[in-house]
Amino acid sequence: MRTVIISGGNNGLGYACAKELALNKDIYLVLACRDHHKATKAVEQLKNSSNNNRIEAITLDLASWKSVRQFETEFPQKNLPPLGMIICNAGVQFIQRRTDTEEGIETTFAVNHLGHFLLINLLLKHLKPPGRIIFVSSDTHDPSKITGMPPPNFQDPNLLAHPELDPTLKDKSVSDRGRIAYTTSKLCNILCAYELSRRLEKQGLSTEEHPLTVNVFTPGLMPGTGLAQDYPPRAKMVWDYILPLFSFFPKINSTKESGRALARLVEAPELKNVTGKYFSGLQMISS
Repeated sequence: MRTVIISGGNNGLGYACAKELALNKDIYLVLACRDHHKATKAVEQLKNSSNNNRIEAITLDLASWKSVRQFETEFPQKNLPPLGMIICNAGVQFIQRRTDTEEGIETTFAVNHLGHFLLINLLLKHLKPPGRIIFVSSDTHDPSKITGMPPPNFQDPNLLAHPELDPTLKDKSVSDRGRIAYTTSKLCNILCAYELSRRLEKQGLSTEEHPLTVNVFTPGLMPGTGLAQDYPPRAKMVWDYILPLFSFFPKINSTKESGRALARLVEAPELKNVTGKYFSGLQMISS
């Protein structure tokens, strides 16, 4: 039996993936979530639907480095099965306001990337081969794709943490700045995954016999998730209630469909040694 940690596993894509993984009796599932009440409720729902009691929640607020460090302290004290997989799924997007974390870091960059970066670095010593790390990214990282989002603006990590210092954003609206912060954070996820994959192999921590793989997953356009929490009311209604009705369109995915595809990256035996790759749903493509 192996432990799987999934951040943001109480709703949206994370919950859909957790629902699939809960059916696997060889997995002990940990939902790492900011809201303990919602996470506990999700755990009970998963236990009931899967008839599997090997599921629990541990509090993790990716906007707080203190919380991330506390998670790593608490995790080994649980005496769970060996850690085999980490899914960096949780994400936020703010388009109506600028918010900062308690460390003074722009929240989108902090949650979508830095929090996961710190989490992975802290948990690496607990990850046992064959192990898998999966970053959930987005096609919005790619300016050549028509996504309705502005292209990422990666220059200097310090400017991502403190966008008020970035002269290229001076004339941008709050909405544009927020969306650029999102697409750039998703590009950071990909750069991090590829580099981590390279370093694990170079340092001999990942071998063909004992692999630690790092891959990226994009769910595509997947409405109906909590990502629109900061949208204006009308746009939020479209995202939450109207677009999901069109999930039969080729370019629109349901959370159930994407959750199943993400779970495959965790479970598929044929992917045991696949690392440094980008998956769109079930397909391996170029980022």
